[in-house]
Amino acid sequence: MSVAIPSRPGRGAVKARLAEILRVDHAGELGAVHIYRGQQAVLGKVRGLERTTAQLAEMEGHEAVHLARFDALLNEHRVRPTLMAPLWRAAGFMLGAGTALMGEKAAHACTEAVETVIEGHYAAQIAELADRDPELAAELSKFRDEELAHRDIAIEEGAREAPAYPLLAAVIQAGCKAAIRISEKV
Repeated sequence: MSVAIPSRPGRGAVKARLAEILRVDHAGELGAVHIYRGQQAVLGKVRGLERTTAQLAEMEGHEAVHLARFDALLNEHRVRPTLMAPLWRAAGFMLGAGTALMGEKAAHACTEAVETVIEGHYAAQIAELADRDPELAAELSKFRDEELAHRDIAIEEGAREAPAYPLLAAVIQAGCKAAIRISEKV
């Protein structure tokens, strides 16, 4: 679970913190879109997984809406996206495809692990922004609820039955947390 980061003191601190929030959330949604694309690239070729592929496409659609909103917010606030975006695109696709190659349940375990980290991340941001920017906090709350729905679908579809689930989830969550810290700054 993430802990709310207090505002830094000094001139421009609030603007700088908002830039970090927008940059990292944009990066996360970019990564999520590519994770789902990687999963679909593999599982979409497997006969009998049409329902799963449709679920993944729907979840990718939600992430694409989030990404578009963060694109607009970056432009509106004149914040540059993370310099890591090309790497996150590739890493997201590879993570999605890699877990899908391990099987449908591993792909769901990936979704559960990612969305669990993102839920905590959004919750901390919502708490931080509640008084300072209630409109953005409300948008993040809506996005968090959709991420939770993705996590719940993954659990219902057998995420925790994936091979080596505890290790797989722990590695993916650690990677997500590292990407969050990097994307805030770089």
